[in-house]
Amino acid sequence: MNAITSVSAFHLLLSLPEPRHPLVSVINLSQSIFLEDDIWKGFVNRFYCVALKKDAKGKIRYGQQHYDYDKGVLSFTAPNQVQYLDLHNMECGSGYLLIFHPDFLLKHPLANTISGYGFFSYAVNEALHLSAEEEEDLIEILQKIDKECQHIDRHTQEIILSQIDLLLNYSNRFYERQFITRKNSNHQLLAKFEHFLNDYFDSDQPSEKGLLTVQHIATAMNLSSNYLSDLLRIHTGQNTQQHIHEKLISKAKEKLSATSLSVSEIAYELGFEHSQSFSTLFKKKTNMAPLEFRAVFGG
Repeated sequence: MNAITSVSAFHLLLSLPEPRHPLVSVINLSQSIFLEDDIWKGFVNRFYCVALKKDAKGKIRYGQQHYDYDKGVLSFTAPNQVQYLDLHNMECGSGYLLIFHPDFLLKHPLANTISGYGFFSYAVNEALHLSAEEEEDLIEILQKIDKECQHIDRHTQEIILSQIDLLLNYSNRFYERQFITRKNSNHQLLAKFEHFLNDYFDSDQPSEKGLLTVQHIATAMNLSSNYLSDLLRIHTGQNTQQHIHEKLISKAKEKLSATSLSVSEIAYELGFEHSQSFSTLFKKKTNMAPLEFRAVFGG
């Protein structure tokens, strides 16, 4: 897999002059022209990207799925995510692209906290939509970063990182607002999620396919796993894994109290490869071993 390892190399591929700072850059998309290069057929960036875009067109592929680049206004990608671009149908449009290398974060608190921003793992079709006023707030931050890149001194890194931190905090606020304001569509997603859980555990799929994973259910719902977990957390207070465990323990309680199946048989029917793993999880969630639960609540 081809890798774009530096900010400078990325500038070159977009027909832009050398960046003023080697580790961070604010790119004006209206001035960018993608070079015809085979690298776009499959590549990874080694840096973070935040795209604030208008009138953009084209397709981006992550893994085996294609997404419209023009969906949403603000989108994020973390380092080392595999991407594919269809240059023949690609238009940058206008707006800005902030890119910064992980090395730029070294020795700064943001190096540890940036992984907490789940939207860096959201797919392009889960991009953020903004009001005109919100766009202006972010453009102002990006312009400050760009201006600071023009005169590098011992204060530059701290000032730019404080602006990046501010931009990420604003984005966090906007995403939470988007989760809340899209009530009808989100309620439909929540209902679909609950329906999927019920169907999975009411069927033979656990014993055939194994334990239900976050990735499995996110893929089935055509969402990224981070987006689904954040959506659930905002609306229910629990992430996807917690919901899976809750449903799994509920089904286990049903089987322990209403059937004569052994603990090993129940573990197998729920998708566990080893009954000990099931017993450990059950005790952790209920403070009782499976057989203790059966002794108290069994028929």
